[in-house]
Amino acid sequence: MSYYFNKTVNTDFETTISSVTAKLKEKGFGVLTEIDVQATLKKKIDVDFYKYRILGACNPQFAHKALMEEDKVGVMLPCNVIVQQKSDDSPVEVSAVDPIASMQGISNPNLGNIAKEVQSLLKEVIDELKNE
Repeated sequence: MSYYFNKTVNTDFETTISSVTAKLKEKGFGVLTEIDVQATLKKKIDVDFYKYRILGACNPQFAHKALMEEDKVGVMLPCNVIVQQKSDDSPVEVSAVDPIASMQGISNPNLGNIAKEVQSLLKEVIDELKNE
Protein backbone atom coordinates (compact mmCIF):
# COMPACT_ATOMS: atom_id res chain seq x y z
CA MET A 1 0.00 0.00 0.00
CA SER A 2 1.30 3.42 -0.94
CA TYR A 3 1.29 6.14 1.71
CA TYR A 4 0.26 8.87 -0.75
CA PHE A 5 -1.55 9.58 -3.99
CA ASN A 6 -0.47 12.16 -6.52
CA LYS A 7 -0.94 13.90 -9.82
CA THR A 8 1.31 15.89 -12.13
CA VAL A 9 -0.03 19.11 -13.63
CA ASN A 10 1.30 21.57 -16.17
CA THR A 11 0.36 24.74 -14.31
CA ASP A 12 2.91 27.00 -12.69
CA PHE A 13 3.88 26.42 -9.08
CA GLU A 14 2.03 29.31 -7.41
CA THR A 15 -1.12 28.73 -9.49
CA THR A 16 -1.03 25.09 -8.40
CA ILE A 17 -0.76 26.11 -4.73
CA SER A 18 -3.83 28.34 -5.19
CA SER A 19 -5.76 25.61 -7.00
CA VAL A 20 -4.97 22.99 -4.37
CA THR A 21 -5.95 25.37 -1.56
CA ALA A 22 -9.25 26.18 -3.30
CA LYS A 23 -10.02 22.50 -3.94
CA LEU A 24 -9.28 21.66 -0.31
CA LYS A 25 -11.65 24.41 0.79
CA GLU A 26 -14.40 23.02 -1.47
CA LYS A 27 -14.04 19.68 0.35
CA GLY A 28 -14.22 21.25 3.83
CA PHE A 29 -10.48 21.51 4.52
CA GLY A 30 -8.54 24.54 5.61
CA VAL A 31 -4.80 24.97 5.31
CA LEU A 32 -3.52 25.39 8.88
CA THR A 33 0.16 25.51 8.00
CA GLU A 34 2.23 26.22 4.95
CA ILE A 35 5.90 25.32 5.02
CA ASP A 36 8.16 26.60 2.27
CA VAL A 37 10.83 23.90 2.39
CA GLN A 38 12.96 25.62 -0.27
CA ALA A 39 13.19 28.85 1.74
CA THR A 40 13.61 27.05 5.07
CA LEU A 41 16.52 24.91 3.88
CA LYS A 42 18.21 27.97 2.36
CA LYS A 43 17.82 29.98 5.55
CA LYS A 44 18.70 27.23 8.04
CA ILE A 45 21.49 25.30 6.32
CA ASP A 46 22.26 27.35 3.18
CA VAL A 47 21.15 24.60 0.81
CA ASP A 48 19.62 25.32 -2.58
CA PHE A 49 16.56 23.12 -2.99
CA TYR A 50 13.79 23.01 -5.56
CA LYS A 51 10.29 24.43 -5.04
CA TYR A 52 8.66 22.31 -2.34
CA ARG A 53 5.72 23.43 -0.21
CA ILE A 54 3.96 21.43 2.51
CA LEU A 55 0.32 22.35 3.11
CA GLY A 56 -1.06 21.14 6.43
CA ALA A 57 -4.72 20.55 5.61
CA CYS A 58 -7.42 19.92 8.19
CA ASN A 59 -11.12 19.17 7.93
CA PRO A 60 -12.41 20.19 11.38
CA GLN A 61 -15.42 17.88 11.27
CA PHE A 62 -13.31 14.80 10.66
CA ALA A 63 -10.55 15.95 13.01
CA HIS A 64 -13.13 16.25 15.78
CA LYS A 65 -14.54 12.78 15.05
CA ALA A 66 -11.05 11.27 15.07
CA LEU A 67 -10.08 13.02 18.31
CA MET A 68 -13.26 11.75 19.98
CA GLU A 69 -12.25 8.21 19.04
CA GLU A 70 -8.56 8.50 19.90
CA ASP A 71 -7.15 11.45 21.83
CA LYS A 72 -3.56 10.85 20.63
CA VAL A 73 -4.50 10.87 16.93
CA GLY A 74 -3.43 14.51 16.84
CA VAL A 75 0.15 13.31 16.31
CA MET A 76 -1.01 12.22 12.85
CA LEU A 77 -2.78 15.48 12.02
CA PRO A 78 -3.03 17.53 9.87
CA CYS A 79 -3.27 15.76 6.52
CA ASN A 80 -0.24 16.94 4.58
CA VAL A 81 -0.39 17.82 0.91
CA ILE A 82 2.85 18.64 -0.90
CA VAL A 83 3.39 20.66 -4.04
CA GLN A 84 6.80 20.32 -5.66
CA GLN A 85 8.57 21.31 -8.85
CA LYS A 86 12.08 19.98 -9.36
CA SER A 87 13.04 22.48 -12.07
CA ASP A 88 11.46 25.50 -13.73
CA ASP A 89 10.73 23.53 -16.90
CA SER A 90 9.35 20.42 -15.19
CA PRO A 91 5.69 19.78 -14.36
CA VAL A 92 4.37 20.40 -10.86
CA GLU A 93 3.55 17.36 -8.72
CA VAL A 94 0.85 17.39 -6.05
CA SER A 95 0.79 14.58 -3.49
CA ALA A 96 -1.51 13.95 -0.54
CA VAL A 97 -1.04 11.63 2.39
CA ASP A 98 -3.23 8.54 2.37
CA PRO A 99 -4.95 8.72 5.77
CA ILE A 100 -5.68 5.00 5.71
CA ALA A 101 -1.95 4.29 5.58
CA SER A 102 -1.39 6.80 8.40
CA MET A 103 -3.99 5.20 10.65
CA GLN A 104 -2.64 1.65 10.27
CA GLY A 105 -0.31 2.22 13.19
CA ILE A 106 -3.23 2.91 15.52
CA SER A 107 -5.13 -0.06 16.86
CA ASN A 108 -8.55 1.59 16.95
CA PRO A 109 -10.86 0.17 14.29
CA ASN A 110 -13.26 3.11 14.62
CA LEU A 111 -10.68 5.36 12.94
CA GLY A 112 -10.83 3.24 9.78
CA ASN A 113 -14.17 4.61 8.60
CA ILE A 114 -13.11 8.18 9.31
CA ALA A 115 -9.87 7.62 7.40
CA LYS A 116 -11.82 6.20 4.43
CA GLU A 117 -14.01 9.30 4.25
CA VAL A 118 -11.01 11.63 4.46
CA GLN A 119 -9.15 9.55 1.88
CA SER A 120 -12.07 9.88 -0.52
CA LEU A 121 -12.11 13.68 -0.15
CA LEU A 122 -8.36 14.04 -0.57
CA LYS A 123 -8.42 11.83 -3.66
CA GLU A 124 -11.14 14.07 -5.11
CA VAL A 125 -8.94 17.11 -4.50
CA ILE A 126 -6.05 15.51 -6.40
CA ASP A 127 -8.25 14.08 -9.18
CA GLU A 128 -10.00 17.41 -9.79
CA LEU A 129 -6.80 19.36 -10.41
CA LYS A 130 -6.63 20.46 -14.03
CA ASN A 131 -3.78 20.93 -16.46
CA GLU A 132 -4.64 24.52 -17.31
